[in-house]
Amino acid sequence: MSTTTSAAPHPLGTQMVHHHRIVSLDVLRGLNIALMIFVNELAEVKGLPWWTYHAPGRIDVMTYVDMVFPGFLFILGMAIPLALQARIKKGAKIPALFGHITLRSVALIVLGIILANGSHGNSDLMHGIGRFAWGLTALLAACLIWFVYPKTEDKFRCNLYRGLRLLGFVVLVGLAAIYRHNNRDGSIGWLSYRYPEILGLIGYTYFAVSVLYLATRRWLWAPAVWFVAFTAFNVACSSHYLNMHLPWYQFPLQNGSMPCIAFGGITLTTIFFLEPRFDTFRKKAVPSIILAALSLLAARLLHPFGISKIRATPTWCLYTIGATVILFILLYFICDVKHHTTWAFWVRSAGSNTLLTYLLPDCWYYILGITGFTYLDTHFSWGAWGIVRALVFTALMLSISALLTKVKLRLQL
Repeated sequence: MSTTTSAAPHPLGTQMVHHHRIVSLDVLRGLNIALMIFVNELAEVKGLPWWTYHAPGRIDVMTYVDMVFPGFLFILGMAIPLALQARIKKGAKIPALFGHITLRSVALIVLGIILANGSHGNSDLMHGIGRFAWGLTALLAACLIWFVYPKTEDKFRCNLYRGLRLLGFVVLVGLAAIYRHNNRDGSIGWLSYRYPEILGLIGYTYFAVSVLYLATRRWLWAPAVWFVAFTAFNVACSSHYLNMHLPWYQFPLQNGSMPCIAFGGITLTTIFFLEPRFDTFRKKAVPSIILAALSLLAARLLHPFGISKIRATPTWCLYTIGATVILFILLYFICDVKHHTTWAFWVRSAGSNTLLTYLLPDCWYYILGITGFTYLDTHFSWGAWGIVRALVFTALMLSISALLTKVKLRLQL
């Protein structure tokens, strides 16, 4: 999803946007992905302080690790109005926008289902295809579908790119058809939809939030109202006044925590890029700091409802929102006002080629599974050496991302 800056009013009631990227938003996204890779690898390391892992759901506490995923949701929310308005500027109508939102959401959910099932298949029930080989092949097939192929008027190349997308789709359908795994009760099951992994959750949230934003886009400050409404909904669920137990695919809003975070991001975008009265950094920063302060204050006042990522409590949401707003203000000042961007070279590809970077560790783990390489299960898996291992792994993934981006291999839904 492209990130853009603001310009003049649009007749549909939204603000128009230019087409150069907002560097600070790319850097923030890149830092988030880098941290996500690091903490996921660090989760395999033992003997570290408790705050280096996800906090258990049974206690009221959160760590910096618990802020990584909601931070990404917040950044996703920031990008939604910018991307949709860019399409509106190009003449896209509401049906086309809704179709784009739907297809993008389905793609994220499909990728989430691949990751949720990829390492659990039974090769004896899948015509001899190993579970790791199934997962890697499925991801590569998905990449064929969603690679950003070069624009060309050459008929042969156009047909080639269509053929590659069709090949990816056929392979993915075939892999889905043969997939089988063993359920806990010993029965044989097909693809599991119970938990669609991070990408699936993002897909469901993206769909719900984008549709609500699109429906109310004529009112500039509607995202702030949605933000407050979903915070209240989350409070009601956390206090057990409301009990939402429907599956993700039936009710993507769940307890309101993820739409709350995403609309927090859209509210910040409204302040920084869509409100014409906020035309200087100071005018942007002051209301943004107020937003951060109110979020942190509300988080503190809502402590009685608990603080937990696992339980998705309002305090967890609001602390993350407040912290991410402050971080973005700082990055915007450094990168877009003062134009100091060289220091962020190591996360730029992760910020602009995010989906491919996100999938690289999973491809790596599938390759290790296929080759049977288990050395790291018993080495560099404790204490300080484990931290070094996680740092080296993160650097490796970012380097591969930078190389693939340089040769113009990109994924975009």
